[in-house]
Amino acid sequence: MPEKHSKDGTIVNNRKAYHEYFILEKIEAGMVLLGTEVKSLREGRINLKDSFAHVEKGEIYLYNCHISPYSHGNIANHEPERRRKLLLNKREIERYIGKTREKGLTLVVLKVYFKKGLAKVELGLAKGKKLHDKRESSANKSAQREIERAFRGKEN
Repeated sequence: MPEKHSKDGTIVNNRKAYHEYFILEKIEAGMVLLGTEVKSLREGRINLKDSFAHVEKGEIYLYNCHISPYSHGNIANHEPERRRKLLLNKREIERYIGKTREKGLTLVVLKVYFKKGLAKVELGLAKGKKLHDKRESSANKSAQREIERAFRGKEN
């Protein structure tokens, strides 16, 4: 079966998260998955739109992450949008419980990838951007692009 992810193991990036939020810090966590979910991930059949992590009863769960049913699965295929437990050590979980209780902070999914054969998720501790922040980020990005374009033109 051909794997549909990049050389560094990344299956999917959530580019929208960088547009919608200020990412304050990044966290790597393992995921508890079913066999058919892993096979679907290897096919690249995942959608991170609107997915986030939430602390519940001392554990962190992933919500709204759509992993499509495995194409060669049978009646025992998984539910596409079920909540998935994330694996972090106790100290990290307690730290993020405190951080997410702060005003306006949340855990958003930045990317899903394979590392040494295991499915991992990169979470970002994020603070939501206001509309004017998004416009400012967009303007800075396009200005940087123009500067790079100008430098490339001078090298020739």
